[in-house]
Amino acid sequence: MPESKLKVILLRHTPNPEETVAMAAKLCYSPSDVEALKEKIEAKDQKAFVERLVKMGHMSPIEHASFTFAIEGISRACSHQLVRHRLASYSQQSQRYVSEKSSESGVAAGFSLRQDTSFDYVIPTSIKEDSEAKRAFENFMIEAQNVYDFLVERLNKHGVKGESANQDARFVLPNAAETKIMVTMNARELLHFFRQRCCNRAQWEIRHMAEEMLKLVKNAAPTLFHKAGPGCLYTPCPEGEYSCGKIEEVRHKYGIKKQS
Repeated sequence: MPESKLKVILLRHTPNPEETVAMAAKLCYSPSDVEALKEKIEAKDQKAFVERLVKMGHMSPIEHASFTFAIEGISRACSHQLVRHRLASYSQQSQRYVSEKSSESGVAAGFSLRQDTSFDYVIPTSIKEDSEAKRAFENFMIEAQNVYDFLVERLNKHGVKGESANQDARFVLPNAAETKIMVTMNARELLHFFRQRCCNRAQWEIRHMAEEMLKLVKNAAPTLFHKAGPGCLYTPCPEGEYSCGKIEEVRHKYGIKKQS
């Protein structure tokens, strides 16, 4: 079975996100009408103003810039963590409407027909590097596929078809099953998301995904996300006694020089 690969695409974002943020912030304090304010902002580089805004912690204007990602090659275990970030919009591939059944038919009661899976899945590196663990993991995925196929065929036999069969057979599919999801977050929520999920203590898969998302938004809005990343970059580690203990390594990774 071909191994699933993480793929993150920034599909859309607010046009001129930093100008939009500056507009929202200056509107709070300016007596100018909206058109005049818009012209002033478009005529001047807003980098310094946006930097000052972030430094002051005036975060509500940052919510006016939003970013939409398409993500594939992550496990259901990862997506379960992702959707805990509630200030976001999600559209996820459905295991009810998208069948995971193999193209082969006639699955026997022994569930031994297939030797691979139709569904893609994610193997943790720690398991992949141990040949015996990897073999056991892959065999379990094959078993899940065979049982899923068997259940769908049995349900079909009793007149339960389509999504009605899929929605019940999917109960045997593992957390490792690959999924696809679209995510929209505003810039303020993304800053919080990166603070939590780029941290070394975050689970490895969602951390990898968060790091890829951060690279993309830094290109789209470099001033907004200039200091984005795990919570320890510019302050003591917020994890306290649960710190990974590698704060200097983390800062070096993000290009921050050692603080004297």
